[in-house]
Amino acid sequence: MTSPADPALADLFAPLQIGPFEAANRIWMAPLTRNRAQPDGTPTPLAKTYYSQRAGAGLIVTEATTINPGAVGYIATPGIYTDAQTADWRAVTDAVHAAGGRIFSQLWHVGRISHTSLQPDGQAPVAPSAIAAKAQTFAAEGFVDTSPPRALEADEIPGLIADFRHAARQAIAAGFDGVEVHAANGYLLDQFLHPNANTRTDAYGGSAENRARLPLEVVAAVAEEVGAGRVGVRLSPTGTFNDMDPTGIEDTARAFVAGIDTMGLAYLHVVHAFPGAEVTDAHRALMADLRRDWSGVYVANGDFDAATAAAWIAEGRADAITFGRPFISNPDLPERFRHGAALTPPDESTFYGGDHRGYTDYPPMTEAATAG
Repeated sequence: MTSPADPALADLFAPLQIGPFEAANRIWMAPLTRNRAQPDGTPTPLAKTYYSQRAGAGLIVTEATTINPGAVGYIATPGIYTDAQTADWRAVTDAVHAAGGRIFSQLWHVGRISHTSLQPDGQAPVAPSAIAAKAQTFAAEGFVDTSPPRALEADEIPGLIADFRHAARQAIAAGFDGVEVHAANGYLLDQFLHPNANTRTDAYGGSAENRARLPLEVVAAVAEEVGAGRVGVRLSPTGTFNDMDPTGIEDTARAFVAGIDTMGLAYLHVVHAFPGAEVTDAHRALMADLRRDWSGVYVANGDFDAATAAAWIAEGRADAITFGRPFISNPDLPERFRHGAALTPPDESTFYGGDHRGYTDYPPMTEAATAG
């Protein structure tokens, strides 16, 4: 393997142990919803090409993948709960492994970020509390306001946890190297963590420890099912996406991270910044606390380039960095970083839905694009 053109980037290309396997580098592919799955939640054959093209990432985390029919919040998103879905994902994981890559499935329940037209029998989506999100989702007719949710009943929670466990088991059967529990970006588990979405007065609401209880129980169940070393967690405690309010999240985030830190997980994946959102001093202080308190592999996400990613790793602020949009239009992103090549800008009009255009047709780096 050649050294990077810029020696300052060398830390990006150091291998990293994650649970039972080694990631070839610290440049990871973030989960990216692309809305190209088939109506039954199976990935299309194009997904095999899309993910295998990006196998040079130290780890690929798939697009968010639903754990049951009620977890759906957007059209044309894949699932990992039926045998048909598992079989079609196997073609994807086989292709990634054949190309030398590693891939995790991100397990997803959207909670209140859904619409009745996307729910079984047109029912209301579930949430910690019956509080509608001031947000939109992507349905058959385009972007629509989310539907008012109903509060998840306490006696439904064991079944929800069992569905996460089942989805994790299906993912391993599909050949994934592991799973990432999605507790970020305003979806169901994140909703339980945030006071503005969770006003419950039972064991799953109120105190910081109670708000963290369901996400902790889900992660523990998934780790028990597939092995802790094959489980990552994504968290975005300071994010406002999907009508999240980070006010009052600090103690809950600390309680959640303290709880999962004892489990021996593969990694913690934290969103440090969202596009266009302000990062305050309070946000930085909380993130620093989470990094300090986490004893395992720490993965950061949020508006990084090669130089800032390498600096964070060199300074010990993160062990790996995930990149989202750059991987959409640069399937060989690690090699572009290695050679100092220019990055291809993405076509945002093709981000959500469509065919191969803006999905599998971005060209790899050429000799003419390299510098040095």
